[in-house]
Amino acid sequence: MTVNAPITLSVRNLVRRFGQREVIHGISLELRHGEVLGLLGHNGAGKSTTLQMLTGALLPHSGQIEICGFDLSRQPQNAKARTGFLPETLPLYREMSVNNFLIFAAKLHRVPHAQITNALTETKRRCGLQDSGKNIIGTLSKGYQQRVGIAQAIIHQPEVIILDEPTVGLDPSQIRDIRALIRELGNMHSVILSTHLLAEVESICDRVEIMHHGHLIYGGSSTKMQQHGGQSGFIITLLAPPLLSELQALAKVQQVDQLSSTQFRILHSDDTNPSAALLALAAQHGWQAEQLVPLRKRLEDVFMQITQDEKS
Repeated sequence: MTVNAPITLSVRNLVRRFGQREVIHGISLELRHGEVLGLLGHNGAGKSTTLQMLTGALLPHSGQIEICGFDLSRQPQNAKARTGFLPETLPLYREMSVNNFLIFAAKLHRVPHAQITNALTETKRRCGLQDSGKNIIGTLSKGYQQRVGIAQAIIHQPEVIILDEPTVGLDPSQIRDIRALIRELGNMHSVILSTHLLAEVESICDRVEIMHHGHLIYGGSSTKMQQHGGQSGFIITLLAPPLLSELQALAKVQQVDQLSSTQFRILHSDDTNPSAALLALAAQHGWQAEQLVPLRKRLEDVFMQITQDEKS
């Protein structure tokens, strides 16, 4: 995904109330072609409500949603035709075979009759369902049912794929497979998924938006998120290190902490990184640089910090 990729989903000032209580408070976001966006938040943050509005399943009280340039409220048929949705509760008919259900889904999405066979074959290939077509959905494992759920969302080749908690309830092996599938989908479509799992963000998302009590309180890449509120720096191992004072005297270095006889933590400002210069000096003076590891905060810690900052 590049910054010049076309915008496929645009949301402006979205508001939703239940009774007199406002639960979504004027949120705005964009999604570009080839991007996987993670909508992150605690349970009850408003993620599912937001995704239901993005698909047209729930009407907002105010705000605008555009999908590939089509206004969802004014041109719902054109907008919805470019969207695939997997809700948290799988929309499956458990008594149907995989083939029959996906053909049914293709017809619902108005795939031309002459294209349904090819669409079915390609979708099963992409979702790893080639050998499951004749199986009854209710007999499949949870992971394979999740694959069928994703298959029904993509059989009409939508530009925007919306997934609500796509790995909830799966075992580690199934989670790995579904994440790989989502990452592959992100190469050809735009994907937005809700999750409360930090590992999901780190492994498959290009960008993250954090929701908290119906507000979007943070947006940025997962890499940027790891740097949020933290000190930039790295840990370097020098087998023949110089005096500590020599490292402290290096340009752009703010602080040096000696962690062991050969390991040092180097802190620097956000806008400059002296690691390349340090490695060049190490080679020049024979300090025997063995390893350099950037400092990274755990996403769990960053998430808690961001949401706690919002409360205070």
